[in-house]
Formats: sequence, structure tokens, C-alpha cells
Amino acid sequence: MSIDLSGKVAIVTGSTSGIGLAMARNFAGLGAQVVINGLGEETDIQAALDDVASAGATTPKYDPANMLDADAIRGMISSAESEFGSVDILVNNAGIQHTARIEDFPHGRWEDIISINLSSAFYAINAALPGMQKRDFGRIINIASVHGLVGSVEKSAYVAAKHGIIGLTKVTALENATQNITCNAICPGWVRTALVEKQIAALAEKESLETEEAARQLLAAKEPSLRFTRPEELAEAAAFLCGPGGANMTGASLAMDGGWSIQ
Repeated sequence: MSIDLSGKVAIVTGSTSGIGLAMARNFAGLGAQVVINGLGEETDIQAALDDVASAGATTPKYDPANMLDADAIRGMISSAESEFGSVDILVNNAGIQHTARIEDFPHGRWEDIISINLSSAFYAINAALPGMQKRDFGRIINIASVHGLVGSVEKSAYVAAKHGIIGLTKVTALENATQNITCNAICPGWVRTALVEKQIAALAEKESLETEEAARQLLAAKEPSLRFTRPEELAEAAAFLCGPGGANMTGASLAMDGGWSIQ
């Protein structure tokens, strides 16, 4: 079944690199107009825009909205609607990480992780829904994590935020179930993004390992498939949720974790 997103407008947060960029690139290749958002130097942002443009987006846009700022998030949605006429696809992907035991967890880091990994998704959905409801079309995809399904030590804020994303996904789906608006969550396991590279480096340093051996041990501890999920695989799942095959799929949490969460 082919997927044609011509005429659709997609916003992907946290999309100047990694999973978000892969999704933005794939949406562009399927015909969507794409708005990217995220951190990076000016050269990094331009490279991401060029990447999305080369995939097929005619005039990709970058919005610098700070995911800690509710007004900026609402402004990002409003700006896209004003410039392109709609926001049809919203992917909430922005996220940060910090690891520490609960008694040692810095209060500021807790607040930032909850704000960026959970609250920013609420504010974006809150702003995008009225337009989607008016047009009777919307596809909302929240990038959760295997940590929205299971717990891990030293990741209290991240696990709490990702479990919250799963709950937010379900409520959004229920409240819009009779309209042509779906909301689903994708739950990756290990994906070799910049966040995971930091964890690999930390393990390598702690155990005096070569980088690739540390990566192998990281996988072996959790992920039965013994391989990283690729950003392109997650992008294909997101595209499916926006296509005809995903039209009646809502409130779901898609585990793409190599078997991690079924153990």
C-alpha cells in the first residue's frame, strides 16, 4: 500500500539530527512539507534543511522554538499554520537524558527532562488539535521509548516522562477517536543517537573497554536482537501511521526494541 503525503504539513521536533531528522527526511520523500526544529550550530541546521530538501521538500522550514517554553511551542504551531495553511502531522521527538540515582538526581535536571520530554509534547498537541479538529484530519506521533513500557535504574526522570507520554497518547487518542485524528507512540529501544553514544562512552570509560565492545555489552544487557534499531526503521513506522494502513490505529504503543520489553 503506497503512502502519499502530498499536500500534508509535518512538524517534527528534535529533528536537526538522529531519529527526528530521519523522520523529517522520510516525510519529505513522501511529498510532505516539513518543519524541523532542534538544537545545533547554524551550519548543522542548514545541513539538516539541505538534507530534507534533497529528499523532496520544496521549502523546508526551521523553527527555533525552545522546548522549555510553552509560548514558543504554541508559536511554532501557529507559524506553520499561518505559512502553510495547516499542521497535519505532528511528531513529538525532542528529548534529553540524565542518569543518576533518585537520591542524587539534580532537581533542575528533573524539571528539564519532564519539561522537554513530556510537557513540550502536551503543549504542541494542545496547540495543534484545534486546527486538526477543524479540518477533520491529524496524525500525532509521540516518540516515547522502551522506557515508556519498562523501567531502568538511574533513569527516574526519563522513565517517568516516557511513561507519561504513553498516558498522554492514550488520552489524546480517546478524545479524538470519532474524528480522523489518530495519536500513537513509537517506543524505540537502543538507537545509536548522540544520547546513546554518550552512554556507550561512559560505559567504555567505566569498564576500560573499546567503544564497540561497550556498545555490544550495552545491547547484550537489554536487547535480545543484539542490534541497534535504525532511525530509518523508526521513520518507516511513522510513515505507516500517517498512511492509509494506519488510519484506524490509535492509542497504540509500538515497541521497536528488539525484544527488550517482552522479557
